[in-house]
Amino acid sequence: MKINKMMSALALAAAVTVPAIAQARPVTLTANLKNYGGSGAYVAIYLTDAKGVYKGTLWMAGPGISFYHYLRDWSRASGGNLADINGLTGASIGAGQTLSITLDLSDALINAGYQIRLDAAVRNMPPSKSEVVVSFDPAGKGKPVKGRRYIQSFQYDM
Repeated sequence: MKINKMMSALALAAAVTVPAIAQARPVTLTANLKNYGGSGAYVAIYLTDAKGVYKGTLWMAGPGISFYHYLRDWSRASGGNLADINGLTGASIGAGQTLSITLDLSDALINAGYQIRLDAAVRNMPPSKSEVVVSFDPAGKGKPVKGRRYIQSFQYDM
């Protein structure tokens, strides 16, 4: 499944930026899932600052809120705040499929120590906290990063 959505820079800027006026650019996040042999994966994609402090959710794949607590690092970091993910959710991602989303992210986030993090969980299989953790800087763009359990690779392009 390939999902391309353009999210409002205004909504995300309020959650993850400090400057009142910030430039934004489109950033495409792509997660390719392994053929792990289970049902659709729930994946939380979120930002933390240089100290690992949660700054906001970028996307949540998987609509069933009863399953979000299995996304352990996201749940702990965000406090499980469902208001934080309003408008940022989509379908779960099947084994062997690809999630691709495009968001407008503030330039203030780039090269400022922020990390993009992904947690993943699949029904009746062990969850994978910190499935992917990658620094959000120009040096990493377009470079696939291997996931720990369910994600074959993740990359961002800007």
